[in-house]
Amino acid sequence: MIDQDVIERTLGAALRTGADFAEIYAEDKRNTSVGLDDGRIEQVTSGRDRGAGIRVIKGETTGFAHTSDLSEAGLAEAAFAAAAAASQGGGGTRTIALTRSDPRSVNRVDRYPDEVAKAAKVELVLRINEAARAAGSEIVQVSAGYGDSRKRVLIANSDGLLAQDDVVRVLTRISVVANGDTGMQTGFQSMGQTVGWEAFDTVDIEELARDAARQAIVKLRARPAPSGPVPVVIRNGSGGVLFHEACGHGLEADHVHKGASVYAGKVGQLVASPLVTLVDDGTLPTEWGTLAIDDEGHPTQRNVLIENGVLTDYMWDHLRARKEGRAPSGNGRRQSYMHLPMVRMTNTFVLDGPDEPDDIISSTEHGVYVSHLGGGSVNTATGDFVFGMSEAYLIENGEITEPLREGNLIGNGPQVLLDIDMLGNDFAMGNPGTCGKDGQGVPVGDGQPTLRVKSLTIGGTAS
Repeated sequence: MIDQDVIERTLGAALRTGADFAEIYAEDKRNTSVGLDDGRIEQVTSGRDRGAGIRVIKGETTGFAHTSDLSEAGLAEAAFAAAAAASQGGGGTRTIALTRSDPRSVNRVDRYPDEVAKAAKVELVLRINEAARAAGSEIVQVSAGYGDSRKRVLIANSDGLLAQDDVVRVLTRISVVANGDTGMQTGFQSMGQTVGWEAFDTVDIEELARDAARQAIVKLRARPAPSGPVPVVIRNGSGGVLFHEACGHGLEADHVHKGASVYAGKVGQLVASPLVTLVDDGTLPTEWGTLAIDDEGHPTQRNVLIENGVLTDYMWDHLRARKEGRAPSGNGRRQSYMHLPMVRMTNTFVLDGPDEPDDIISSTEHGVYVSHLGGGSVNTATGDFVFGMSEAYLIENGEITEPLREGNLIGNGPQVLLDIDMLGNDFAMGNPGTCGKDGQGVPVGDGQPTLRVKSLTIGGTAS
């Protein structure tokens, strides 16, 4: 996207006011989306966005500017603006010698989505619609979406780093409404992978659509969820979002640095059940949060955050790691060239435990089985959270019985980690997600084996 000599001169210009650090993040992103609603194709769109963000740091002050002009003049203007924001004086010139790193591949792309005809993408969502509607006469509405993106990035900084990546993603989302005597109920499924069009050779799109329809139909006969504290079993792959929200954000170094994390100062302490090992790994093949390099140019890696219940480390971006005199962990991420990077998760998950999933259910006399968690919110300073249960069932006498209407899980992240008393050996990753933080959204993955929390509060409507 940008010649190396232009990058070096731009970084040099950014440092002329005596700054400590300068960085260029450039991207060229193409995307396509198809939307279907009520049996009709509502939109087919394609877009392209190119630009660069320049960050300049002097002492504790950060200046940032972005531009869609990737010419040398456009980059220089942005560099001067960022430098002016970071410093009001100084001078001099600093020469930057960049060392280009070899591109590292974590995923193989066999067929780039931007080379696939739009008609094939339209046909994909039509197949979803037909499969969902064929699941039963109760289905009254189907919405389906397809999206793909290809983002080429270039990152260079005044430490001499020069790195590039080419990130390809495909995504489908399915929302279904069923109508019955108890009113309308919804079902949802999605699939997202960091690969090309070949993802649809291995993923059964029609089966995803049927599962979304099944969820909606089953909930037509659901009873009100109970209220109060009960043992809760969470199905494999469906509860990773709880760990992402309830403890993952608290393990991001910026929250720790600000004193806004309940895990601040607890490295080396027991913070979870000894059954729990929590990992963040940006190198998992095909997963939604996978990247070869983070958005500061550093290789992603496998970071063990909690091991056998003991807090071992936090996640780090370049800025916080630099202040602490340690290496970054590959967790510096940004939404686009128009945003500053910050500490973010990639793929966050709990490793397998020793228990058989059937034994977890059969040993639970009375409780709730959560098959799908919905959205939620968490206070990182306290760990308190609320999550929706989009599909759940009653457990009676060690068996899964009646479906429950949507309710909430209410609890505290640190306490939940300590209260996990059974952990399955059936690890699975969950649906693709978008993590929101400080107004930015980035793709993330999460997962876990089937597990039991000995007590969680259900916010239901049953008396």
